[in-house]
Amino acid sequence: MEWKIIAINFVYAVLGLVLMYLSFLVFDVLMPRVDFQEELKKGNVAVAILNASIFVSIAIIVGGALN
Repeated sequence: MEWKIIAINFVYAVLGLVLMYLSFLVFDVLMPRVDFQEELKKGNVAVAILNASIFVSIAIIVGGALN
């Protein structure tokens, strides 16, 4: 087993998660009128779908950039 390859993949995974989180924070700052956390607590399904689509989109972009 190549430990170097496993370590590099782990670093890419962590970097991808950090980039996804930072991207979501930037998106949250750009949309100040919508309090995503509060809307999710209220059970707003539309906001949940929007959050999921944001994370999937960011994941595709980050995955392509890291490849």
